[in-house]
Amino acid sequence: MGMQGALHILYPPQCISCAAPVQSDFGLCADCWRETPFISGLVCDQCGMPLPGQDSAERVLCDDCMTIARPWEQGRAALMYRDNGRRLVLALKHGDRMDLARPASIWMLKAVQPILRPGILAVPVPLHWMRLFRRRFNQAALLSRAIAKSAGLDHCPDALIRKHSTGSQDGKTRDARFANLVGAFAVPKAREKRVEGRDILLVDDVMTSGATFAAATEALLAAGARSVSVLALARVAKDG
Repeated sequence: MGMQGALHILYPPQCISCAAPVQSDFGLCADCWRETPFISGLVCDQCGMPLPGQDSAERVLCDDCMTIARPWEQGRAALMYRDNGRRLVLALKHGDRMDLARPASIWMLKAVQPILRPGILAVPVPLHWMRLFRRRFNQAALLSRAIAKSAGLDHCPDALIRKHSTGSQDGKTRDARFANLVGAFAVPKAREKRVEGRDILLVDDVMTSGATFAAATEALLAAGARSVSVLALARVAKDG
């Protein structure tokens, strides 16, 4: 018996959500899998929102992305932010469940595969230093690092800084969310050469209105990035 087999006897694999027994590490049990709203089929090409209809090769946009100017080119998300999708995001973000970054990155990589470009640079949305000090880790950086490692992408975890604390976006209207984040991000001078002329994959845990992604994308484009695509672990529905 190998070391891995011995470890499985001592510490049998558990569901990452409810701790029920499962067949392999970093998996979901059948009940939690059914409760996890994975996004599949036809999606908005710019924000990843699932859409009615059959998946096709044609570019399709949701109502929001047809009316809101998005500075990034394409976007995807792995889950909807509800049911077990919401519980997993909150466990990663506020429950110190850093182990969730590994399975989450696999789901995200599957979602973003159709829009990945050769030589793309993975960049996380940063936290303000005060929030990072309180939380001790940036969940977006954990996700982007795991995605880059699995896909063999270049990774620059400090390509962006958050210049000032923007507070929580919870409870704000869509317009207030966008206004709150104007000028919030910048590319440090020491990282401009890493960004200049590159296609960027911008990673975050949740996309609601798209305000955070928009502000971060504008900072990357201002620093000379060739293009930006966005990837979220979870997408909030319009009424969310």
